[in-house]
Amino acid sequence: MGNLFKELCLKYFFGVRGTVQVDLPCSLQALRRFLILCCCQSFLPEEYLRDSSIFPERLGEEGKGVIYVEAVDKVSLKQIRDVLFVKASEVIGATYTSKSGSTRLRWDRTSEHMGRLKGEASVNAVLKLVEAGIISEEIFKEL
Repeated sequence: MGNLFKELCLKYFFGVRGTVQVDLPCSLQALRRFLILCCCQSFLPEEYLRDSSIFPERLGEEGKGVIYVEAVDKVSLKQIRDVLFVKASEVIGATYTSKSGSTRLRWDRTSEHMGRLKGEASVNAVLKLVEAGIISEEIFKEL
């Protein structure tokens, strides 16, 4: 994603307080990229990055900072900092709440590798959604 597009995003939202509502089609792998960008990109082990079945989870406190993946089968792998990495198969849903509580997103599977991402997203989360490939320039203009 180019710096110009990031600047446009920031300028667009600069005067906007609060959040925007999102309701978007989203692949499971794009969701995974978003979760990684939000919580563990700087310390994610390389082998976990390469394995598309590994997702981050976080307990959070008082409902904030929660990342939870619902799957038919899930195995805990390793805890690093406040993130637990899990190997999940047949993901059916996922919940993401930012540590500030300003972003609350829910992904539900609609087909084998696709789903819908719905909820409220802060400016920072919107930028990460763009970076993860969930929001395109065309979609961004509609928000």
